[in-house]
Amino acid sequence: MKKIVLTGGGTAGHVTPNIALLPHLKEAGFEVSYIGSYNGIEKKLMEELGVTYYGISSGKFRRYLDIKNLTDPFRVIKGLSQAKKLIKQINPDIVFSKGGFVAVPVVMAAGKCNVPVIIHESDMTPGLANRLCQKHALKVCCNFPETVKMIPDGKGILTGSPIRQELLCGDRAAGLTLCGFNTAKPVLMIIGGSLGAAHVNDAVRAVLPALLERFQIIHVCGKGKTDESLNGTAGYKQFEYVNEELKNLFAAADVVISRAGANVICELLAMRKPNLLIPLPAEASRGDQLLNAASFRKQGYSAVLEEGDIKDGVLVNAVTELYEQREKYTEAMSLGKQKNSIATIVKLIQQYSK
Repeated sequence: MKKIVLTGGGTAGHVTPNIALLPHLKEAGFEVSYIGSYNGIEKKLMEELGVTYYGISSGKFRRYLDIKNLTDPFRVIKGLSQAKKLIKQINPDIVFSKGGFVAVPVVMAAGKCNVPVIIHESDMTPGLANRLCQKHALKVCCNFPETVKMIPDGKGILTGSPIRQELLCGDRAAGLTLCGFNTAKPVLMIIGGSLGAAHVNDAVRAVLPALLERFQIIHVCGKGKTDESLNGTAGYKQFEYVNEELKNLFAAADVVISRAGANVICELLAMRKPNLLIPLPAEASRGDQLLNAASFRKQGYSAVLEEGDIKDGVLVNAVTELYEQREKYTEAMSLGKQKNSIATIVKLIQQYSK
C-alpha cells in the first residue's frame, strides 16, 4: 500500500477538498495521514473521519504590522523541524497540499526529504502560502484557466476543485418537503458560506416581496443572521446553517445566489446550478472573489452582480434574467474542463508517487 500525507488548514476551505479526496485515495490503495496545526479546524474534521493526524507548530506570514510577526517565524521554523521528522517517520510516497500557512513547513520538509509534492490553488491568483510552496511542487492544480498561465515552469494544470460527492446525490422532493414548498413556482436559493453574508442577506430581505412573486426562496443566512420577523412567511424558508440536508436543498434549487469563494463556486459548477455571484468586495478581502467571479462570468458559468451595484430593483432583475437564461448557463457548465476534478487529481497523485 502506498502512503500519502495530506496537509492544509486554517479555514474549512483548505480542508473540505481534502475530505472529498479521502474515499477515492483509499479506493486507489493509499494509506492516508494528515499533518496540520495543533488545534486548527483540520484537526477536528480529520479526527472525526478516523484519519491519522499529526499536529505541528505553525505561524502566519502577515503583510501588516502585528506583534505576532516577531514570534511566528520561530513557530514556522519549529514546524519545519517537526514536519521533517514526521515525513521521515511516515515515509510517504507523495504529499498533497491544499494550502494555508500550516502547509508551508510540510511542503518544504517534503522537498528537503525528496518526497514528491502536488499542491492545489483554489483562487484565481495564488495566495502567499502557495507561492512559497510552488518551487517544491511537481504540479499545481488550479480551478481557473487564467491561474494555469501564472504558475511558473509549466507546473500549472487545470483540474477544478475536489467537491463533496454527496452534493451530487440530493433529492429534490426531500428538499421541497423540508421547506414546505410545492412545484408551482421555481426555487431560488441564497447561500453565503458557513458564516453567512450580511450584505447579501440585507439586499435579499429588502426586495423579498418582489422576489416571492416569482420564486420560492431557500435562504441559508449564517449563524446568528436569521430574521425572526420573517418566520412563517409563505414561500420563504431560512436556515442558520445546513449540513446533512444541504444536498437536498441544492437539488430543490433552480437558481442560486452566492458569494464567489472558490469552493462554493466549484460546487455550483459541479452541480450545474445557474448562479448569480455577488463577490466579496476588494476592501473586505484581497480581491480574490472578484477575480473568481470574473473568470466564471467569462467562461459563461455565472452571472455577476457587484455588491456596490445592488440598489432598487437591480437584484430582482438580475435573478429574473438568470432564471430566464438558466439553460444557457447549464449548457456552458456541462462543457467545462473542470468536470472530473477528483479523478484528474487522483490520477496525478498516482502518476507522481514515488
